[in-house]
Amino acid sequence: MSVLICGSLAYDTIMVFPDRFKNHILPEKIHMLSVSFMVPEMRREFGGCAGNIAYNLKMLGGDPQIMATVGCDFFSYADRLDKLGIHRSSIKEVPDTFTGQCFLTTDLDDNQINAFHPGAMSFSHLNRVSDVPLPVRLAIVSPDGKQGMQEHCEQLAEAGIPFIFDPGQGLPMFSKAELLHMISLASFLVLNDYELEMVLNTTGLSQEALQNMAKVLIITLGGEGSKIYTDGICHDIPAAMPGEVLDPTGCGDAYRGGLLYGMSLTWDWPVTGRLASLLGAIKIASRGGQNHGISRDELAVRFKAEFGFALPAS
Repeated sequence: MSVLICGSLAYDTIMVFPDRFKNHILPEKIHMLSVSFMVPEMRREFGGCAGNIAYNLKMLGGDPQIMATVGCDFFSYADRLDKLGIHRSSIKEVPDTFTGQCFLTTDLDDNQINAFHPGAMSFSHLNRVSDVPLPVRLAIVSPDGKQGMQEHCEQLAEAGIPFIFDPGQGLPMFSKAELLHMISLASFLVLNDYELEMVLNTTGLSQEALQNMAKVLIITLGGEGSKIYTDGICHDIPAAMPGEVLDPTGCGDAYRGGLLYGMSLTWDWPVTGRLASLLGAIKIASRGGQNHGISRDELAVRFKAEFGFALPAS
């Protein structure tokens, strides 16, 4: 049975400005800003939370199927998914739209100016869980169009499919009542530490109350590892050491791919969390969200070296 990945697919256009923005922006003219940056270095990456999560899960040997909405420019991404062997029968093309697009310019101080066009992502509610052709054992609802995220949570709960609610950068879209409802439907809640504070501020809950409400609460802490709260127990998950730190883009998605793999095999939380941590460390050593790779044998060696015990057999 497959793992259903509900979320966005997007193209990321990444440009590097070989100078500093501050040298070209006049503070006293910020109210009438008109600037142009020459960016001789540019690359285009395949991205979107659903695409990144599915990439990592497939790399581990899992069976992801993506449910997303895309535009008329999806053909190159479709070809990539086919080559990776990732199911795309639940990806719907919306006429007269573009696939989600992120345009990112970075300067020499790692400051960023971003623009995001949601495009077809705004129509994610056109997809329904009941239309998914392959049997599903587990799912994740990751950042997507607002209505789509709400309805997919409802549909998964109604179908009795356990799922992770991963609101991510979509958090500001939801009211207190909407957030509380989706959290109550989910089997698992995944947040980074900043998102945790946003949820607590929006809902008015204490962290203890959120832990009691969420069946499993997973908080990622970047280089400090992560914490998994379940059944009154906190599992402290150490961070894995990256070979080098090149690009954090997609590290959270890599972590979630590791989570879904371990969960689909019913591994315990200490093992599942450590695998997720290791995936994040592997990703951060390469640029883009889908350019890293590792064989199963290499993964097993790296896991034992990091954590002192063997990765279970699949």
